[in-house]
Amino acid sequence: MHEMSLAEGIIELVEDTARRENAARVGLVVLEIGQLSSVEPEALRFCFDVVTRGGIADGAALEIVAVPGAGWCMPCAATVPISELYGACPVCGSHQVQPTAGTEMRVREIAIE
Repeated sequence: MHEMSLAEGIIELVEDTARRENAARVGLVVLEIGQLSSVEPEALRFCFDVVTRGGIADGAALEIVAVPGAGWCMPCAATVPISELYGACPVCGSHQVQPTAGTEMRVREIAIE
């Protein structure tokens, strides 16, 4: 379960930010997770709850925003929606599609008090 190490990295970033801003508490963390990122949102949510216990982010809400997959097809030069890596272009059927969105995971917002 690589989501535990991801959650630990997220909470480290969140706690560092909260300390830098002299916050007493973290109330909300908003994550963007790409649909092609191989991150299981529910597993990450569980791990987030575990790693926040007893810290400045204990009880913080976690909001996950799904980022749809997109890619650029080399043969037809179209930007197309994709639901899997290495899948076929929905326009021309080519498998030469370079992902351009949906593989990322980032902290978009942290609400501190």
